[in-house]
Amino acid sequence: MKLKLKHIAFLGWLNLCRFVLAVVFIFSGFVKACDPVGMSYKVEAYFSQFNLPVPVFGDIHLSVVIAVVLAAFEFLLGIYLLAGIHRRFTAWCTLVVMTFMTALTAYLYFFSTIPDCGCFGDAIVLSNRDTFLKNVVLLLFAASLLWAPRRMTRIITERNQWIIALYSVFYIFVLSVYTLYYIPILDFTPYKVGTDLKAATQADYETVFEYEKEGEQRTFGIDNLPTTPGWRFVRADTRVVKQPEIANFVLYKDARDVTDSVLCDTSYVCLLVSPDLDKADAGCSDYLNDLYDYCVDYGYAFYALAPPDSAAQSRWIDLTGASYPFLGADVETLEAMVRSNPGLLLVKNGTIVGKWGHNDFAAPASVCEADRPLHTLPINEVAPGRLPVRVLAVILWFAVPLFLVILADRIWVSCKFYKRYIFKRKLNSVHKMRKKIVAGNWKMNKNLQEGIELAKELNTMLAADRPNCDVVICTPFIHLASVAPLLNADVIGLGAENCADKASGAYTGEVSAEMVKSTGAQYVILGHSERRSYYHETPEILKEKINLSLANGLKVIFCIGEVLEEREAGKQNEVVKAQLEGSLFDLTAEQFSQVILAYEPVWAIGTGKTATAEQAEEMHAYIRSVIAGKFGAEAAENVSILYGGSCKPGNAKELFAKPDVDGGLIGGAALKAADFKGIIDAWK
Repeated sequence: MKLKLKHIAFLGWLNLCRFVLAVVFIFSGFVKACDPVGMSYKVEAYFSQFNLPVPVFGDIHLSVVIAVVLAAFEFLLGIYLLAGIHRRFTAWCTLVVMTFMTALTAYLYFFSTIPDCGCFGDAIVLSNRDTFLKNVVLLLFAASLLWAPRRMTRIITERNQWIIALYSVFYIFVLSVYTLYYIPILDFTPYKVGTDLKAATQADYETVFEYEKEGEQRTFGIDNLPTTPGWRFVRADTRVVKQPEIANFVLYKDARDVTDSVLCDTSYVCLLVSPDLDKADAGCSDYLNDLYDYCVDYGYAFYALAPPDSAAQSRWIDLTGASYPFLGADVETLEAMVRSNPGLLLVKNGTIVGKWGHNDFAAPASVCEADRPLHTLPINEVAPGRLPVRVLAVILWFAVPLFLVILADRIWVSCKFYKRYIFKRKLNSVHKMRKKIVAGNWKMNKNLQEGIELAKELNTMLAADRPNCDVVICTPFIHLASVAPLLNADVIGLGAENCADKASGAYTGEVSAEMVKSTGAQYVILGHSERRSYYHETPEILKEKINLSLANGLKVIFCIGEVLEEREAGKQNEVVKAQLEGSLFDLTAEQFSQVILAYEPVWAIGTGKTATAEQAEEMHAYIRSVIAGKFGAEAAENVSILYGGSCKPGNAKELFAKPDVDGGLIGGAALKAADFKGIIDAWK
């Protein structure tokens, strides 16, 4: 049975790696094919980085050829992975590609001045650091495929796989050529139709105010300044909360910034864009001259945007007979505005309402024949109106034939989808069940070296014999950072035994929730009876600790329980309810979902006494009823409630058999790997 489960798990992992890689390569190739000109700019940046010239053959730049070929290669590799075509060859190709890309992005991260690699064009812009980390993960995925490449599930038979391969190549090349001739069908640049340039070029700022009260410093926003007495203003700080989507967008004439005057024009403005006038297509000059005359007749502004090269502008004027005014702009800005040389943007009140490449200038120029103002014509609606149709056509051109081929080849695909649906249903039902947890609380035991050895021993034990429950060890603060890398996070979780009720500041000896999280820990114990008794932690203090822990992404193991006198007086329910209400009832349902409860009868902790299984079940059921009254029946059913109080291998199975006991918070028995595993095995 175990071998079968391992086999299934291995196949699942293998195909997961294959599908993730397939999606990444298909998406990467597709977005490059949608914008080969933009990718060619990135290729030229790579050539420049390594001090290499970009070869030119006549009117063809090698950078454009590389962009088209790279898009086709990545897209086809993704299709091969997705369909399971030539699986061994595809696995080796994927590994070679990811090895090269990881090395390249490592160089970009550590040594290059190029801001991003351009892996996903302008669709998803990642920093060099994020790209490198992404590629490291994908490299591991690619290496995993070589373990058993032939175990990758085919979605089409070997006899017909050539159809998909051939069609994929044809599709991606046609898409690339089309977008080269016109402009990208899917515009991922910041200058897409509908963009408000005034808003996109502005940063968002936020002012925060720092106040002090009784040695505590807190920051407030403008809308929640303190109103209670005692707060003293310290300082104010204005910071950028959102960088502008478009940076360095400046238009100037004779060294004078005219950006605002162009963007604030409430009428239509035509912007002819050329990053290099000497290489611009002059065949459209008649269209442009007619359009300029039309704009003059109706009082619309018309500007040519180009680098501030008066000689190039003079040559263009001599060549085309242009009489429209020129504005200067940065070359990179012009290249980003439109993937055409020249290109045309129609702007109204700072918003782009139309965009055309030089091979499509007949559309905007046709308004000249209408002899009517622009607001009475559909010209400003052409581009956005056609976009959804083009997007749908692009998808259908590829997806429909591909689907028909696969459907014809594999009729049983419906059975596969049905089985997947049933599996998902079963998986969802499992997820809805309460988690079974065994958590160890080391308390103030074990020096660092001893703690490391115990963690290693426990990790080895559980790796060899996987538990049927979640396992957590909560160690002293000094152990966390050292123990975290030793644990298999899929088998053992790591938690702290406490955290401070302050986020940061002059609190000598305290450890904040943020500090705990930074060690790699995922859990924190709060409200333990020893903390309540010895350090006089109140419900309000615990409330602060809980809020800070949850805010820092920690799961809270919250302890509740009564002392012997309260048990003997029959007040255990009253005490436990007050503890819950005092610290947890201000949480939202979403926040409460990150809380694990641990019932610890104080009279049974370290005393050798143990609540009977019936006593534990009775209290756990009561706790669940209190939770249901506050957060609802579903929250009460889903919350895990652990028992803590002299739980040992000998009594764990009896305790855990109760329907409302979901595991244990273990003290002394957690200090010996064999004893702790004996308790864990109670779930088997």
